[in-house]
Amino acid sequence: MTVTHDAVLSYRHGMLDFVAAHPRTCSSAVMVGREADLAALRDALKAARSGEPSAVLLGGEAGIGKTRLVEEFCRTAESDGAQLLTGQCLELGEEGLPYAPFAAALRQLVHRDGPTVFEGREADFARLLPELGVPGADRRGHLFELVGTLFARLAETRPLVLIIEDLHWADRSTRDLIAFLVRSARLPRVLIVATYRTDELHRGHPLRPFLGEFERVRGVRRLELDRLDRDGTARLLAELAGAEPEPRTVDNIHARAQGNPFFVEQLAASAAQGCGDIPDTLRDLLLARVDQLPEAAQRVLRIAAVGGTRFGHELLSRVVGGSEAELESALRAVVVAQLIVVDGTGGYEFRHALVREAVHDDLLPGEHARLHARYAQALEAEPELVGMGRAPAEIAHHWHAAHDHPRALVSAKQAADEAGRRFAYAEQARLLDRVLELWEQVGDPAHLLGESHLDLLEEAALVAIEAGELMRALKLTRAALGDLDAAAEPVRAARLLVRRGKLLHNAGTSDGAAESREAYRLLTAAPHSEERAMLLADVAYALAPVDHDEGGRIAREAMAAAGELDDLTAEVSATIIFGQLCAGSVSPEEGLATMRTAAKQARATGHLPTLARALVNISDTLFALGRYEESAAAADEGMPYADRVGVSRTMGVFLLANHAEALLALGRWDEADARLAQAARLDPPGTLALPWLLLRARLRLARGHEGAEPLVTRAVGFLTRPFLHADNRLSLLDLRIEDALHAGDTTAALTAAGSAVAEPAIVERPRYSWPLLASAATAVERAAAGDVIERAGVDDLRERIRALAAATPQRHGADRAYAAQVAALLDGGPQRWEAAVEAWRADGRRHPLAVALLGLAGAAARAGDRAVAAASVEEAVAVAAALGARPLCEAADTLSRRIGLRAPGQPTPAGTEVLTSREREVLRLVAEGHSNGRIAERLYISPKTASVHVSRIIAKLDVANRVEAAAVAHRLGLLDER
Repeated sequence: MTVTHDAVLSYRHGMLDFVAAHPRTCSSAVMVGREADLAALRDALKAARSGEPSAVLLGGEAGIGKTRLVEEFCRTAESDGAQLLTGQCLELGEEGLPYAPFAAALRQLVHRDGPTVFEGREADFARLLPELGVPGADRRGHLFELVGTLFARLAETRPLVLIIEDLHWADRSTRDLIAFLVRSARLPRVLIVATYRTDELHRGHPLRPFLGEFERVRGVRRLELDRLDRDGTARLLAELAGAEPEPRTVDNIHARAQGNPFFVEQLAASAAQGCGDIPDTLRDLLLARVDQLPEAAQRVLRIAAVGGTRFGHELLSRVVGGSEAELESALRAVVVAQLIVVDGTGGYEFRHALVREAVHDDLLPGEHARLHARYAQALEAEPELVGMGRAPAEIAHHWHAAHDHPRALVSAKQAADEAGRRFAYAEQARLLDRVLELWEQVGDPAHLLGESHLDLLEEAALVAIEAGELMRALKLTRAALGDLDAAAEPVRAARLLVRRGKLLHNAGTSDGAAESREAYRLLTAAPHSEERAMLLADVAYALAPVDHDEGGRIAREAMAAAGELDDLTAEVSATIIFGQLCAGSVSPEEGLATMRTAAKQARATGHLPTLARALVNISDTLFALGRYEESAAAADEGMPYADRVGVSRTMGVFLLANHAEALLALGRWDEADARLAQAARLDPPGTLALPWLLLRARLRLARGHEGAEPLVTRAVGFLTRPFLHADNRLSLLDLRIEDALHAGDTTAALTAAGSAVAEPAIVERPRYSWPLLASAATAVERAAAGDVIERAGVDDLRERIRALAAATPQRHGADRAYAAQVAALLDGGPQRWEAAVEAWRADGRRHPLAVALLGLAGAAARAGDRAVAAASVEEAVAVAAALGARPLCEAADTLSRRIGLRAPGQPTPAGTEVLTSREREVLRLVAEGHSNGRIAERLYISPKTASVHVSRIIAKLDVANRVEAAAVAHRLGLLDER
């Protein structure tokens, strides 16, 4: 889309007026986050249908999505039988064309019904439509009565919806006529919807009292659209791109667009360039209102833009200089223009962050450096102007932007130290990176900072780990090891080697054993200290997956070293790690007691990182024991600690995943999904993403969500990494089988199952191998029920699963339930399925219980016990419906029809029972002859999603193509459904 400079200047009041002038060009077909607002409009129409006078005043800033919402409402209203008339106010001011929106609406009416709609009174309406002839000499009140009578007559047959757009530009006559219709005429079966821009309503705007009066009128609703939250921005970006956006892209665009859908769309269009620059079209729109300000106000706005999105009056006054009266006069002009707003704390805020960005980017190079230097000097003299906590970071920012390298170096390090004291590791990491970048550009930086380049490298690497920037940390650690003399500083070398090993392991590129063993060699000769004891514990943890005995031995050595030093913090850390390593050699209850003791000690010492780590392990152990409520509570307790010490992207993700896993077991799926969304937003790096990724992929598969595919693809992609923890590998192999089963691809499920059961670690990790064996057995059961060519291969796989099941330990309730389910899947029979159902009841997990109930229903039906089959299906449907597990509900429906359990007289047309409501809607559009692209437009989904729906419909109806599917729709009368 191209906008000329002249076009922008022609819209002299609004920075986004071009959006309103060309709504079809600039508005997206996507609407997200407006479900409640759409429901409010539909409720208003419902009230109008019942005979109540009804009006909605719909407000919101430019670009917020008012037009898109109204379009969607009109589409549904018209399909429900309402008639629509639309008019738009013109930007001509109070002296402009009177009654413009009503003239447009009546012109639309004449075009639709012809002049006869006026029943011979064309001359009376000629004041609104000059083309009707010479207007009569009637007074204005009579004209208002005529319009009201016309609308009332039109609404007698069908409800009438009158849309009046851009009410902020309405002339006095238009407002008076609207007031008459709403307050005096009180027209039944007529809904008036008027839209206006809130960012146009300066203090003296005539619409302000008009809106205030209407708030007291019965039947009038005032609705103001909010900006999208971060999740809404993510949904909009996903719809625009047709794929799940990267969390950092969402964060970047949401921070800059601040939830304005138009801004989001414009920035998304430049996403290929990393959203770095504001698109020229949007920049022109943003600066159009700035260009209309007096020069003094423009100067103040430019200086304010250098200070950030929010700025205080006192700081701005110091930087601007001059008289206070001149500053206040300039600020008043900017406030009236709705470019900045008073924030209620004695300061100001740019209404849109992108306006500030555009103004700032428009500065000349010399002006840019000079103004940033003035801000830095003002804050160094009076840091309290922004608060002592914020001042170091702001001073560092301004000196860096002013290109004063020595001052930028020193201030960046000071700001980094302050950020570290507040556990703001992400901010600290960025500042330390800036210090490293400036190191070579400043003479004698070590003297300025009082530390060496090696000190700085190690500090930056550690902070990068805490911030979750693992690849950056790996590069910094490698650089630090290259600068270090390990013989002279063995503990430091060991510390760096341990970190490097962990980083390589988390990246999935190495097991880190070589680095850990070299670190242990250096530590054996190092003097005893608290750090040495804690490093020994870290070495033990890193080596345990490679050599369990070696890891256990070093863990005991670490505990002994900490005990000798009488250092409680080191002893707690070593004890937690020892409890993890010994999980397989001592009872879970003993390991749990050990870790709870360590957590208690961590609370007593106030060592929050250790406490958060302990709660990760405690919640995980409680889950393994089947104590899901306690597991959820422990994980929930730990998350605030992870936030407080700035490890949300690492330790916090594990706590969120553990909490979600327990909630999933308890059947609280919506809460679990919210936790997983929170973890996804943190964007943990490397294999640290797997805890939330695996759970959310499974959840979306279980609910039949179309968004499962990208999550599964991303998760399974980790299988290509050469060094992956056995637990993660088994879970990913299980997910691959599940995905194929949900897709109905039995051949792919068998192939995935065959690869999975060949894993050497499968018997050693029962918690993760039992779900995998259950999925593999399900693939075998599906194959046995179908027409499989390689029958011998299926039989071999069945025997392999049976042998593995016999060899895999059953330590906890879930293990026993999975074992019973595997036995039922392999050998069938109502008794085995009853055992699986009872085992899952005892364990407490809801979804596996519903799966087992359906298995029991099928086995009971085959055995002729219809009563048990019916009861089992009924309970399974109740559980699945409560969870929102659509595939299970569909499977239950299919099973009911197959075994003849559907109650007689149900109205569902034969042949379409298995279709969801959305699929029935798609089928109607197929029958009307629409392409996938057109279906996508009508239903506001992506073309790919529409294609998936059509493919599923064809498969479920057992037809060959779209034509046959359309024939089924016509035969069953689906085109007549509403």
